[in-house]
Amino acid sequence: MTLHHHPDDDLLLPMAAGRLPAGQSVLVSTHLESCVQCRARLHDLQAVGGALLEDSEPQALAPDAWARTLARIDGESSAETIPATTAPPRPSLPSGMGWPSSLRDAQISRWRWMAPGMRFARVRLSHDPEATLFLLRIGAGRHLPRHTHRGLELTQVLHGSFDDGRAVFSAADFDAADSDVHHQPVVTRDGECICLAYVGGSLRFDGRVAGLLGGMIGM
Repeated sequence: MTLHHHPDDDLLLPMAAGRLPAGQSVLVSTHLESCVQCRARLHDLQAVGGALLEDSEPQALAPDAWARTLARIDGESSAETIPATTAPPRPSLPSGMGWPSSLRDAQISRWRWMAPGMRFARVRLSHDPEATLFLLRIGAGRHLPRHTHRGLELTQVLHGSFDDGRAVFSAADFDAADSDVHHQPVVTRDGECICLAYVGGSLRFDGRVAGLLGGMIGM
């Protein structure tokens, strides 16, 4: 598999430092599952961070740091164990397509109608329920309304491909778009496209009807 579009260091650096917000981290982690190049880059950044940490000046801990750590461990070990529950069924996927490991613990709704030939599913993270994540399933030749962004939009292609006028994004490709990007993703005619998307802020659709629909969906 040849990948053409990857997350840049503005995302990989905070990912290496463990500071990337959960929603964005899920998108980058999904890309890393398929991209040897980005996994190697992340490893290099983590190594640089480790070297800098080793060379930094030692800092004294608070006098009660050890006691508080032990108390926290005791509290976690004595916490009541919550019985495992059966996960709700997930929406269907095309034959041969599996779920990314990064979504293992996520709750994913059923496919919901968005427009003719277009469906979406909400993705909720247990460790960050406020993160705005969606799965989009768009039919061959269909397109999203033209829009720009009030924040950062990250897209990881899971299946199929789309062309937004800047480039063609195919399975395992990654895209980051902000307020400087004004585009209209169009699914190629060789098959449907499924993407995982993170929306920071909201999308700004050109048309009033599209804007109302985006507001109802939560985009």
